[in-house]
Amino acid sequence: MPLVLFTDDSGRDWAAAAGRLPRGSAIVIRSREAKKRAALLERLAPLPGLKLLVADDPALAQSADGLHLPQARAQEAGHWRVRRPDWIITASAHSLRDLITLAHLDAVFLSPVFATASHPDAVPLTPVRAAFIAALSPVPVYALGGVTARNAPRLAPAFAGIAAIAALSAG
Repeated sequence: MPLVLFTDDSGRDWAAAAGRLPRGSAIVIRSREAKKRAALLERLAPLPGLKLLVADDPALAQSADGLHLPQARAQEAGHWRVRRPDWIITASAHSLRDLITLAHLDAVFLSPVFATASHPDAVPLTPVRAAFIAALSPVPVYALGGVTARNAPRLAPAFAGIAAIAALSAG
């Protein structure tokens, strides 16, 4: 998964954004409302060559390729790994300490690497610190948070790929 698109409740055209992703990319379907998550999964499911993960909704994830857990629920990953060994299971992390506890996952999204509009009060890790954390990880780490086409070249090869909302949804 070289690119991972995270959706949100902004009303962007997620199907159009998904259609621009290269084969092998993934989409993490997030919404505060269960009905919106389900509708978006139904809309994106027919797109070929993309992996679909549902955030924070194991029941809906039954119809997807996997589950993304927020950091607060990451301890549930082992339970879901046993019940659904075929799933891709990911979680968010915001520090090296957080990441170390997630060694049993398929991938981790480390954020925020850069300043981001979606979390304006969050202190960015910076590319150097984030790369150090990613290099110590036993699982693939994706850079998330403020990643754009302009600053992505500043990311170290320690990252398995990049994840974004706005940068991957712009037309």
